[in-house]
Amino acid sequence: MICSVRQSLSPVHGSEVFLSQKRIFPPSRSSLLPPLPTRKSARAVVSLSRPLHIASVESFGPSPRRQGKDLIKCEAYEADQSKPIEAGAGSEVAKKVKIGVYFATWWALNVVFNIYNKKVLNAFPYPWLTSTLSLACGSLMMLVSWATRLAEAPKTDFEFWKILFPVALAHTIGHVAATVSMSKVAVSFTHIIKSGEPAFSVLVSKFILGETFPLSVYLSLLPIIGGCALAAVTELNFNMTGFMGAMISNLAFVFRNIFSKKGMKGKAVSGMNYYACLSMLSLVILTPFAIAVEGPQMWAAGWQKALTDIGPHFIWWVAAQSVFYHLYNQVSYMSLDQISPLTFSIGNTMKRISVIVSSIIIFHTPVQPVNALGAAIAILGTFLYSQAKQ
Repeated sequence: MICSVRQSLSPVHGSEVFLSQKRIFPPSRSSLLPPLPTRKSARAVVSLSRPLHIASVESFGPSPRRQGKDLIKCEAYEADQSKPIEAGAGSEVAKKVKIGVYFATWWALNVVFNIYNKKVLNAFPYPWLTSTLSLACGSLMMLVSWATRLAEAPKTDFEFWKILFPVALAHTIGHVAATVSMSKVAVSFTHIIKSGEPAFSVLVSKFILGETFPLSVYLSLLPIIGGCALAAVTELNFNMTGFMGAMISNLAFVFRNIFSKKGMKGKAVSGMNYYACLSMLSLVILTPFAIAVEGPQMWAAGWQKALTDIGPHFIWWVAAQSVFYHLYNQVSYMSLDQISPLTFSIGNTMKRISVIVSSIIIFHTPVQPVNALGAAIAILGTFLYSQAKQ
């Protein structure tokens, strides 16, 4: 028999409460309930400055035994409180501050990466090598971190790398396609088109995976598609290669997310180490293709020309874009350990806004009012999509 009593008794002052072996409960206790076991231990005295109300008593009477002991749960709250005191309030505040730091760091690193990446591509228009250097730098950073024990190395097996391979393949295609896009068009235009990724996600999930969505999700795609289309047709420096690169990147990253969700369930690998392994496998996949498409001869000639035109600063640009690429992705994967997919989606939308605005300011990108309107509509659509998906 399990009884649950929830009532507000008259205040009991701590100075008036005295518990001992001789009297644990009033003599009028119902005979229907068996006596509770008593212990021959030191007397317990409750001394409080404020009266207490009994909030609830659970399992009062015969209850399931665990290790031979009766389980009794009792909650109390102070007379000027309306509910039991919660001990985790401080930890919640700390968690929100931590998430805020993750988001601010993620956005800042992404903005810096896009600026240096565009600088490098303007002087050295070889996106395949640039993409390879980004992955190589991140892989080297993580290998050093594991070797020096700055970070704990993940415990992986052949099955892990086998499952990770399609994720890495999609990541490689998306990364290269986005870099090709930014080598041909403005950073802002690439990110406006990339804000259309939710439309690809819904279409792939619907027609390939057979998933269904509520009407609100489909309606949220209208401003996304319409805004991207308006921004594309009014772009002053439109380039088909740049446009298609951003579109292919969207599709590749959708498949990356699908493969990642399906294959990595139950894998005990942190977000930081997961992205490190992803970078290393992507580097192995990308390197032979980069050599075949561009090749060392083109790289040597382009590198010499960039050094002549820019000077030693060019080397710093390459190093910065490579380091910041890894850092911003690493922080984004680490934030996934702390937040829900919905919160991450909203944060990703806000990240695109920060990148678009900062790149327009820094590179003095000419923007027509109707082009800006298309970008705003597309970004609003991504926000509505994230709300409809929750």
